[in-house]
Amino acid sequence: MKTNNLVLVHKLGKEILDSENMKREKRFIQHANVSTYDHSISVATMSLTLAAIFRVKVDKVSLVRGALLHDFFLYDWHDKTAMPKAHAYLHPLIAFDNAKKEFKLNAIEKNIIQAHMFPLSIVMPKYRESWIVVLADKVCAIQEVTSNLKVRASVSILKSAQFYPVII
Repeated sequence: MKTNNLVLVHKLGKEILDSENMKREKRFIQHANVSTYDHSISVATMSLTLAAIFRVKVDKVSLVRGALLHDFFLYDWHDKTAMPKAHAYLHPLIAFDNAKKEFKLNAIEKNIIQAHMFPLSIVMPKYRESWIVVLADKVCAIQEVTSNLKVRASVSILKSAQFYPVII
């Protein structure tokens, strides 16, 4: 299912994925060692997966497009000089502002982008698609951060461990 969803994300999100600003997101790290670009694709793929698991009827085009654009804020949020002080709260509105300048958005896509940080955001999710992206974003963020923690912990253990050859 994951491969099929990834293919569907690339098909339904082609206009967005081909845009220069979306390609810029490959240079910005979102969580751990995952770029904003890859994170957005993961959220779109996970959104389709969750819709299928929960057997929720959704507008797949809006779901994918909104998920791809949910973090379209176009700056490195780790660089304190490039970001607003309240990034976690404000980036959905910045992403929405950027997305509406570049793409024609429908009501579902607008709400997905603005509400994806619920309950931190000031905009409430109004559509099934919005709720799914809220959940998919949290799932992907947790996977991205914990996967990096596992790698860092493994490296740390390997660096501190003393290996002795075992003769059998």
